[in-house]
Amino acid sequence: MKRRRFLGASAVAATGAAASTLAAPALAQTQPEVKWRLTSSFPRSLDTIFGTAQTFARLVSEATDGRFQIQAFPAGELVPGLQALDAVSNGAVDCAHTATYFYTGKDAALAFGTGVPFGFNSRQQHSWWFFGGGAEIINGVLAKYNVTSMPMGNSGCQMGGFFRKELNSADDLKGLKFRIGGIGGQVLAKLGVVPQQIAPGDVYSALERGSIDAAEFVGPYDDEKLGLVKVAKYYYYPGWWEGGAMLHLVVNSAQWEALPRHYQAIVRNAAEAANNWMLAKYDSVNPPALRRLVQQGVELRPFPASILEAGHKAAFELYGELAATNPAFRQALESMNAIRSDQLVWWQIAEYAFDSFNIRSRGKS
Repeated sequence: MKRRRFLGASAVAATGAAASTLAAPALAQTQPEVKWRLTSSFPRSLDTIFGTAQTFARLVSEATDGRFQIQAFPAGELVPGLQALDAVSNGAVDCAHTATYFYTGKDAALAFGTGVPFGFNSRQQHSWWFFGGGAEIINGVLAKYNVTSMPMGNSGCQMGGFFRKELNSADDLKGLKFRIGGIGGQVLAKLGVVPQQIAPGDVYSALERGSIDAAEFVGPYDDEKLGLVKVAKYYYYPGWWEGGAMLHLVVNSAQWEALPRHYQAIVRNAAEAANNWMLAKYDSVNPPALRRLVQQGVELRPFPASILEAGHKAAFELYGELAATNPAFRQALESMNAIRSDQLVWWQIAEYAFDSFNIRSRGKS
C-alpha cells in the first residue's frame, strides 16, 4: 500500500511539474513585457493632476506584476505641455495625460471632451461620456489623428481665476488679457476679452510681468501652488466655463491595438480608478487651500450676474455658429443639450435640494 501511494504521489508530482513547465511559456506569452512613455500636459509641481498620471501608471504595474511599465513625464521633459496630442499622434510617445480642449484648433468638437461653458458638472460629464454618446463622438474625432482616449481625471467645478482689478459688470471684461484654455476663451472673446492660452508652468510669470491681466487654472489647491495670490488680489467664482473638467488618457492607436485584450482592460480600469482618485483628491485638498488663500489676503468675489448672463448668451451663440459648419460639433452639442435638460431637472430635485439644505444648516449640527 505504501509503495502504491508513493508511486501515485510521484505521478501527480510529475504531472504537476510538467504542467508548470508548460504553463510558464504560455503565461509569458499572455503577460508580455511592455514599456510605455506617458507625457503629461502638466508640471510635476501640480501633484494632484500629475499625480493622477503617476497613480494610473502604478495601478497598471501592480495589475500586471510589473510586466507593463508606464513612465510618466511632466510637461516639458519630453514635449511641451500643449503638444502632448501631437506627440502621441506621430508616435513620439505612446500616450499622454491631457485635456482635449487644448486642441480645439484641430477640431472644435474636442472641447466637449473636457467640458464647455455652461455645460456639465463632473458627474454629468462622466455620464455623458459613457451613456450619452460622448466616447463615440470624441474618439471619432481623435481617430483622424491616430489616437484613442478614455477619461482619466476630473477637476470638479473650477474657480473663475485671479484678477488684478475688481469686476462690476461685463464691460469690465473688455480688453482684459486673460489666461484661459479651450473654447471658454472663444466665448470670452465675444465679451471683449483677449484670451491667452498659456501652459500651466508659465502662468505665474506672465501674470507677474503684466503680459496678462488675469489667469484661471483649476481651483484653490493648484492656484495656491502656482502662487497667483502674490500677483493678483481678486479671486472670482464659479469657473462657469469649466463646471467639471474631464481629463483624458490619450493613446496612440497602433500601440493600443498592439496590446493584449486583457492589458487593454487593465488600462481602462486603471484609468477609471485614477479618474476617481483625482476628483476625490481635489475635493479633499481644495477647502483648506481656499482658507489659506483667504488668510493670505485674497478677496473672494462671485461673478456679477451680468457677467454670467452675458457669458451664457455668448456661449450658446458661439455653439450655434460652430454647429452650422462642423458636423461633429453639432452632434456633440445636440447630445449635450438633450441630456443636460433632463439631468438639470433631476439635479434640482435631488442633489441641489439636498446640498442646499446642508449648506444652509452648516454650523447647526
